[in-house]
Order: sequence, then C-alpha cells, then structure tokens
Amino acid sequence: FARAAVEALQAFPSLNAEIRGNDIVYKDRHDLGVAVGGGKGLVVPVIRDAGHLSFAEIEKTLAELAKKARESRITMEELAGGTFTITNGGIYGSLLSTPILNPPQSGILGLHKIEKRPVVGENDQVVVRPMMYLALSYDHRLVDGREAVGFLVRVKECIEDPERML
Repeated sequence: FARAAVEALQAFPSLNAEIRGNDIVYKDRHDLGVAVGGGKGLVVPVIRDAGHLSFAEIEKTLAELAKKARESRITMEELAGGTFTITNGGIYGSLLSTPILNPPQSGILGLHKIEKRPVVGENDQVVVRPMMYLALSYDHRLVDGREAVGFLVRVKECIEDPERML
C-alpha cells in the first residue's frame, strides 16, 4: 500500500504539497507517515524518501519503525516531517472511517478491513471477493475532487496489479 501511494502521489503531486503562507510548496520527496500502534498509543513514524525505496526496503523500514514504536523507543525525529500519511483502521476492525488531515499535509489515505463481500462479476454472476474500502481526506484548497478520485483509482490499480509498480 505504501508503494501504491507513492505511485499515486507521483501522478497527483498536489496530494504531496502544502500551503506555506500564501505559497503552495510541491515536495520533491515522498516522506510517508504510516500510523502504527505504539506502546503508548498510535504514532505516525515517517518512511523517508519512500519513492526511492524498493518494496523490500519500504517493508523493512516500516517493520523497524513499528518495532521501535511498540517498544516506546521511537524518536521525535522519526515522527516529524511526513509529506503524506497512510492510516490503517482495518487492523482494528474498522470497515470505514474518515481520517483527519495532519497539517501541513494535504492528504491522508485510510485503509480499512478486508472482508469478503458479494459482488457482480463477469456475465452478471454474483461472486464472493475480498473487498476493502479506501478513504482519502484532502485539503480542498490544493486538491479538487477529480484529482482525489484519480489518486484513489491509481492506488486501486496498483494494488490490483502490483507488477505495474516494479
């Protein structure tokens, strides 16, 4: 999901921007904040420059940060400076929620519980498939609805066909 978010951020850079005074600042790095359950509650460590990391490097970095958070060893430096956030209420059973922006970021992606649901497939046949809701909260001063939906579609496409991210 982190790699898919980076792919979508590259296509829709306003979701990786911020308003600073009267200026819009577009970031050239993708420093992903990823919400994790820590020893003293939820924290959001940052995977630095995720756009230049492989799948394995993102996974390794996140695992190390999550371990430090669970052990209450995470530093303020590791929590600061994210340009976009991913949160996963699904691990706590949430089917759908509205994530809150972390200013000055212009977007946050919420991932929710994967559940089997009946869907209409090919030839109008009802089939059971694992489904997951994604929620994107965004700063409407920077991002319009068309960009937001385009971002979500790009994330969906990447998740459904991970080879496109290689």
